[in-house]
Amino acid sequence: MTSESQPGKRGGRPIQLIDTEGDDYEPSTSESSPLLGAGAGQQDDTNNNNGPPKSTWDGAADFEGLPWYHRPSVYWLIGPYFLFTLAFGGSLVPKLNLIVDLVCRQYFADRQLVDPAFTFTPVILGSDNPQCNVPGVQKQVATFTLVISVLTGLLSALTAPKLGSLSDRYGRKKLMVIASCGGVVNEIITILAARFPESIDYNWLILGAFFDGITGSFTAGSLLSHSYTSDCSPPSKRGVYISYLHACLFTGLAFGPLLAGYFVKWTGSLLSIFYVTLGCHVAFITFIYLVAPESLSKKRQRLAREKYHAEQAAAAEQLQSNLPGFLARVAGRRAAGFLNDRAGTGTWLAALLSANPLAPLRILAPGGRGHAPLRRNLMLLAGIDAIILSTAMGSGTVTVLYSEYMFDWGTLEASEFVSITSLVRVVVLLCIFPVVNYVFRVRPLRRRQARQHRQQQQEQREAGAAATTTTTVGVVETNAGADDLDVWLIRLALSSDLVGLVGFVFVRTPGLFVLCGIVTAFGGIGSAVIQTSITKHVPAERVGSLLGALGLLHALGRVVAPILFNGLYAGTVERFPQAFFVLLASLFGLALLASLFVRPHLYLKEDNSGSGYVAVPVRDSGNASDAETLADEEMPMTAMQIKGSEVALNKDPD
Repeated sequence: MTSESQPGKRGGRPIQLIDTEGDDYEPSTSESSPLLGAGAGQQDDTNNNNGPPKSTWDGAADFEGLPWYHRPSVYWLIGPYFLFTLAFGGSLVPKLNLIVDLVCRQYFADRQLVDPAFTFTPVILGSDNPQCNVPGVQKQVATFTLVISVLTGLLSALTAPKLGSLSDRYGRKKLMVIASCGGVVNEIITILAARFPESIDYNWLILGAFFDGITGSFTAGSLLSHSYTSDCSPPSKRGVYISYLHACLFTGLAFGPLLAGYFVKWTGSLLSIFYVTLGCHVAFITFIYLVAPESLSKKRQRLAREKYHAEQAAAAEQLQSNLPGFLARVAGRRAAGFLNDRAGTGTWLAALLSANPLAPLRILAPGGRGHAPLRRNLMLLAGIDAIILSTAMGSGTVTVLYSEYMFDWGTLEASEFVSITSLVRVVVLLCIFPVVNYVFRVRPLRRRQARQHRQQQQEQREAGAAATTTTTVGVVETNAGADDLDVWLIRLALSSDLVGLVGFVFVRTPGLFVLCGIVTAFGGIGSAVIQTSITKHVPAERVGSLLGALGLLHALGRVVAPILFNGLYAGTVERFPQAFFVLLASLFGLALLASLFVRPHLYLKEDNSGSGYVAVPVRDSGNASDAETLADEEMPMTAMQIKGSEVALNKDPD
């Protein structure tokens, strides 16, 4: 609302500023705060009185005036990201079959070396090899795939957060390319091992897993894509755009193996699918590097680097000032003085502490006495997201095994079940969620904008303002934390998952089992909304680091979840095979309980003025020199205020 006490006047007229702490707060539009109107380049569109000012977003200011092919958008990313997920999902089953054939081939060859009289049917890569269905082969395959999964998961847990943090300072595109380069190397090694099995041992696949993990694997590619989307989408539409990426993910995971199976059958070669996945990675890298615009401007990258270096210097200085006393107590004053003076203790110790593999999680716990509610929000949302992604990545295999065991399903029935549930998720993400977002978020925002414009016109008429000079304030969307719609969508999604999982425990017929799967599919919106909401809690220059911390949790979940779920199912399948779903229901029940403590409208904001004013008017005048004078005289003051800002917790009134 317009503040009653104006900070100053100009030319006899009060400068109207916007108080975001006012009484007219509307929960449905909490993501947009009335801020500075359109810039000089947009005066014709926003500062005239022919219609309400357009809703803008401060993140788009760096790209104003650029042609469309230089402006970042989520639509640049949807096609390449679909290829990226298709390469990930399409190679899962063929690669598992390839490993079985290679291990089986080596297993029988080793037995023949021990016993020259031993004979076996030759193993043909990509064909049905029933001779491989023996316990010895299955045991080696299980061990080998576990080694690959753990290695990839642990390495991506180390590198994904680093890539996310680096992307804040050096741009998203370069790091997205690096994340996919590991997949290229992995596919090349896989092709060589499959094409020359006599010369290249299957253990070389571990080297491919190493390169895949050290570049972040699918985890880093996914979080960097979400960071790109967050950079180029306003808060009111960010959830919809991220849901597009999740729809690509579920489509790739669901139909990738199915398309791969048909492709292998059509070509008659298992090796052909790995050429396709290699082509998908190369196409992704080429398009992102050469075609897609960078989502972070050079200015934002420079500011993020400066802020990072300042934080590192402050941490080193604090360590250097506090460490001598500790060393004096432990090693004596002389040793403490030597280490402090000769070894640059603060510098190398700060670097050592930053190498802590769990250090990226610190962004989930911002310091400060007044940040306790924000810390709770970030930790709860990160924990809920980790549960959703870990169960999604680790429970699929066990769910298929359970359905085949209980209902005597074959490959066709199991594939149809996975395709149906995934298709429902895609429909929810692409159709239902955008409608809900428009009805409950975008439309109220436009109504508020129109109402504000009418109020401004009425005030100008009452004040007798002439047409020569007017002050128009537009609606600029800013991060303001998760709003009420976000919180309720998260709770509804978790409730849907919980109901479906409880149904899995009790149903004993295929039809009801599929129905429960459809119910859980409606919860697919949960992860998209959570990742959208959590990006609204921090400034733009911290989004990459925040999503990097989520990537660390996702990577650890990729390691722990399969071990936990597969081990539980193997231990209980003979007595109570539904124990696996009891565990899943318990985890989602815990997540639903945690969501009840998530509070809306909490966020970190770069503002130390304490005034609550976050807008500066742009005066539209028929005289061009007036506009230039105002820009020259007033805008530097705003820049100085921004430059001197520090992180402070802001909470919009309920």
